[in-house]
Amino acid sequence: MLRDPARALIDVGNRTGGALVRLNLGSFRPYLVTHPRHVQHVLRDRADNYERAGDGLFWRPVKRLFGEGILGEGQIWSASRRMLQPMFTAKRVEALIDGMADAIRDAVDELDEPFRAGRPVDIGTEQARIVSRAIMRVLFADKISVPDALRVIDAQDVIASAVIPRIVVPFAPLSLPMPGDRPFRRAVRIVDEVLVPIVRETRAVADQGDDIISTLWRARTDDGRQLDERQVRNDTVAMFAATTETTINVLTWAWPHLEERPDVADRLYAEIDRVVGDEPVRREHLADLTYTRMVLDELLRLYPIGWIIPRRAVAADVIDGVPIEAGATMVASPLITQRMRQFWDRPDEFDPERFRPERVRARHRYAHFPFGGGPHQCLGMYLFYLEAQLILATMLSRYRFRLRRPGVPGLRLAAALRPRERVELTLLAADRRAEPA
Repeated sequence: MLRDPARALIDVGNRTGGALVRLNLGSFRPYLVTHPRHVQHVLRDRADNYERAGDGLFWRPVKRLFGEGILGEGQIWSASRRMLQPMFTAKRVEALIDGMADAIRDAVDELDEPFRAGRPVDIGTEQARIVSRAIMRVLFADKISVPDALRVIDAQDVIASAVIPRIVVPFAPLSLPMPGDRPFRRAVRIVDEVLVPIVRETRAVADQGDDIISTLWRARTDDGRQLDERQVRNDTVAMFAATTETTINVLTWAWPHLEERPDVADRLYAEIDRVVGDEPVRREHLADLTYTRMVLDELLRLYPIGWIIPRRAVAADVIDGVPIEAGATMVASPLITQRMRQFWDRPDEFDPERFRPERVRARHRYAHFPFGGGPHQCLGMYLFYLEAQLILATMLSRYRFRLRRPGVPGLRLAAALRPRERVELTLLAADRRAEPA
């Protein structure tokens, strides 16, 4: 566990064979839910009985950042979900594609300078900049500048690691100082320094915009009240994280895997060259980037950013003959289930062919659940696929690359999964472009 906690957890899952088991962690004894059928039971079929408890494992330390709202439970969560869901329907997201494509193209243009100079780039940092340019424009109406967005993203990275001691020791009182508490508080202050003034300024002009913050200020609770500043702040912070974190981190793993699998890379390049050619990537290209979508699904299988999904049983239940007492903690994990050999052939290998349509249809729906499931499934799922396709297609229609240091980075378990090492690469010319000077 100390040397490689991610591998240790996956090994535990493999040893269960998909059976529902109880982990003996001293006074803390959660049920580990790994079988897709059991995951569906907890997250979807009996979601009303398995709540996302704000004072339980994972949620209590994270709640200190996000507060009550879309990442909570009960009436406040349902009101936030109802207010925000219309912004993430397929129709609404598709209407944003052209603006997002323009923003991504403008951001990728800035890579021409290191390309021509032959200077390596930290691709995680560059992806954060590209994602910020796109998301701040189409979802936040440029109310948050790219430099400010990058400050928040850096603070999120600190927070993701700082909460781990409290996740590992879930019942330690918040009054007890623990490692990570000071960096956590400093990072939350940065988030609030950036976002709270913007939340306040938006209130006066909320009727003039359709961005996330304006939408929250115009929304009403179930009893007709306007949201207060704290809840608008909470949901703004949550939606900022939800719309940036997955794309930035998942795509960081794409480049090492493409270098290790030239056959996959060649097929991806060929599809993008055939579909996009010399044109800017546009809305009409995305439906034909089917292999690109398969690559993204395989990256999400290996690297689900939301790697742990804890729930608390409201009432007693029985799952496949195993009695579950009221108040029990249930832990599902896409990281574990999606790498278990009981459900996946060669689970540690990168192979987008797993997501050919006929193979997807043959699998249980909850063998692959990187965005959760049931009523709490991530609102930004559809947005991720379109944005990530746009970024990959835009970059690979213009560049090839070479890693400075070969190899796929390991997993860093944080509140949201992250690469353990930075990925640096040198941009090279695609066949249609002149070589750098």
